[in-house]
Amino acid sequence: MPSHHAVKLVILGRDGVLNAYREDHVKAPEEWQPIPGALEAVARLNHAGWHTVVATNQAGIGRGMIDMASINAVHAHMNRELMARGGRIDAVFFCPHAPEEQCDCRKPLPGMMLDIGRRYGVDLAHVPMVGDTLRDLQAAAAAGCEPHLVLTGRAEGLDADAVAQRVAQVPATQVHDDLPAFAEWLLRRGRAAQSMPGALGG
Repeated sequence: MPSHHAVKLVILGRDGVLNAYREDHVKAPEEWQPIPGALEAVARLNHAGWHTVVATNQAGIGRGMIDMASINAVHAHMNRELMARGGRIDAVFFCPHAPEEQCDCRKPLPGMMLDIGRRYGVDLAHVPMVGDTLRDLQAAAAAGCEPHLVLTGRAEGLDADAVAQRVAQVPATQVHDDLPAFAEWLLRRGRAAQSMPGALGG
């Protein structure tokens, strides 16, 4: 099927990809601090026809540190910040469980990504998934997505050996400095595919 008929979809982690990671969880809108350039990167992807969805572990819910109203307020704030820059997140998928609850949606398990694939009717093999942890990369690989590591959030300051160790565990991983660098890479790849005569994309 020609790629222009398929939904162009990117799955993003939240904490450490779009906004600064906090050990104590983002519990209120004012604690949600965007990583420089990340929201503009989402807008660039949106303007190029990409749909962006978030897949995030939110164990703070299962641990009683955050309630659903707070999560919804944080995501409403995130969407307002994105709208101000001309971007949007289509949907936020989140795992509310603590690790000990043994669910199938908490990354590194692929449950959230499989849900996203079903919801959008897409082949996950053509869906890039961007994260800042090995767990994100493992979840991407388990779901059949393209794994992408950004060196922000929990991956910020990793040395070359530490990055190489993560890539060695999920060998298909592409590494980018941050979300703007990933967006530039993806858009450049799209332009290259369009310039190939007869290419179906993919």
